[in-house]
Amino acid sequence: MKRIIPLLLALLIFASCTATDEQPKADYRQVTMDEAVSMMETESDYIILDVRTLEEYKDKHIPGAICIPNETIGTDDIPELPNKEQLILVYCRSGNRSKQASAKLAALGYTNVVEFGGIISWTGETVTGE
Repeated sequence: MKRIIPLLLALLIFASCTATDEQPKADYRQVTMDEAVSMMETESDYIILDVRTLEEYKDKHIPGAICIPNETIGTDDIPELPNKEQLILVYCRSGNRSKQASAKLAALGYTNVVEFGGIISWTGETVTGE
């Protein structure tokens, strides 16, 4: 019995070291700017989502984009994005916040999220204001 206790303790320690508390990664797709432009030309029912601040959005954004700042995306449903199966094309300034926002959207159950980087790489038209 004295030998079994250390063996059981060793097994418990090993099991706790190999166990993981990580949640499964929510999936979204990443595409190049050119691929995103092509999708905008061929798809019909999509949302372009700018996840920068409202001030950045007002300064310059892709025509037709809506602004939902990355910092405001949490665990609650997003009224501006009611269809969780709709194609959502996500961008920010350089690509960092768009990746964060895309992961959060996927974790919320959005199934067709496509991240395409930042507006600094955008060569198409932009508009100002809301």
